[in-house]
Amino acid sequence: MFRNFFSPMPILTAAFGVTAAMMTLSAQPAAAAGIFTPPAGCTLEITVQNRSCTVSQHYRCTADQAGDQRVTIFTPDGPVYESRIDVETRWMQSRNLLSGLADTLVDDSPDHASFSTLLDSGRDDFDFWTVSNTGERLHHVGHDILTGETTEISGVALEVTQFDLKTYSESGDLLIHRQGSQFISRAHGRFYGGTEKSTDWTGNAVEDNDTPVRFAFPGQPGFGDTTPQYDCDLQMVRASDPLQSGAKL
Repeated sequence: MFRNFFSPMPILTAAFGVTAAMMTLSAQPAAAAGIFTPPAGCTLEITVQNRSCTVSQHYRCTADQAGDQRVTIFTPDGPVYESRIDVETRWMQSRNLLSGLADTLVDDSPDHASFSTLLDSGRDDFDFWTVSNTGERLHHVGHDILTGETTEISGVALEVTQFDLKTYSESGDLLIHRQGSQFISRAHGRFYGGTEKSTDWTGNAVEDNDTPVRFAFPGQPGFGDTTPQYDCDLQMVRASDPLQSGAKL
C-alpha cells in the first residue's frame, strides 16, 4: 500500500493523512530557491514528478533503521507532507506539514503490511492501527495485489498493483474507503502513486491521479527540483471549485 495519506480530500479531522511529532528530522529546502536538501545525515536519492501537481523527494538517513526510507512531498506552495517507511513499506511515521498533525504505526497491530509477501505471493493483506499526536487511533484494513502488468517510466521498471483500503475509527465506524491502482519498484523497494477513488463516510467521492511522470536521479536534470510540473493548471481549477476538489472545510 502506498504510504502517502496526504490527500486533497480533507475528511479526517485529526489523524488521517498526516508524521509523528516525535520525528526529529525535518526536511527543509536548500537556500537555493526550488532545490531540496535533506536533513544532515540524509542523502537524497530520487526526485519524482507526479500527476496532480506534486513532486516527491525520496531520501535515506543514517540515523534510521536499515532499509528505512523517507519522502517529502511538495506542491507549488512548498512542502506539505513527509513520511518514513521501513523495509517492508510499513507506514512508520507521517506528518502533515501544514497542520502539524501526525501519525505513528502501532507496533502490536494484528497484521502489518509486508512488501516481501506481496513480491513472493502476489498479494498482501494487512490489518494495522495508527495513533495520532492528538491521541486518536485509526484502524486500517485492506490488501495489495500484483496485477501482472508492468510498465517503464524514465527507465524505471514498475509493476502495477490494485489496492483496497478501509479506515475505521476506534469505535469501528467506517471513515474512508480507498480503491485504486498503484506502482511498485522492486529495485527501489517502495510503492509509487497511481489512480484512486476515495469515498468518505458522508458518501462524498474524489478521484485522484498521482502517477509518476518523470524520475530524476543524482546528476540528472530535475534532481532535487521542488517545483511541480504536471497538472498544475488542472489543480488550480479544482482548488477554485469546492465541488470538484472535495473540500469540506
